[in-house]
Amino acid sequence: MVKSKTIVKQTMTKQATETASHSATKAAAQEAFMPLMRELARTYQAFTNYSDAHVRTLGLTPPQFDVISTLGNTSGMSMNKLAEKTLVTKGALTGIVDRLEKKGLVRREVPSDNRRSFTIVLTPAGEWVFEQFFPAHIAHLKQRFERLNPQELEQIHLALKKLREIF
Repeated sequence: MVKSKTIVKQTMTKQATETASHSATKAAAQEAFMPLMRELARTYQAFTNYSDAHVRTLGLTPPQFDVISTLGNTSGMSMNKLAEKTLVTKGALTGIVDRLEKKGLVRREVPSDNRRSFTIVLTPAGEWVFEQFFPAHIAHLKQRFERLNPQELEQIHLALKKLREIF
């Protein structure tokens, strides 16, 4: 009799926990910001698919294009600064720079004032790639962004900035 009461009590406790858990899960899914989160993720995926497909037609990976675009119009950058300015993690950046170096698009230079570090710079071939591909890619993106008027662009910009600042 005691054993059956214990089993009944355990079963009731388990059911109550499951009900509470289900209720909490349902409530979490109903949070007011969930549609925004979903739309933000879908928008990022749509933009990335559109942008990346074009970059690949240029013979580069998106991270390689990111590095070349960041180095363009500069005299070069340290690996740390390049990692800060790109969408590439520091761990992945070394491999990306290695591959761009093998393609002859970047080189590592050791500054005379700090022989323990190096600067990544575009080679003449890298400069040519930047000068040709960067404007072409911006024109590709413009085909979509020009569907928005200047006021819409500003509103979206401000809303995204505000969203980033809360994190």
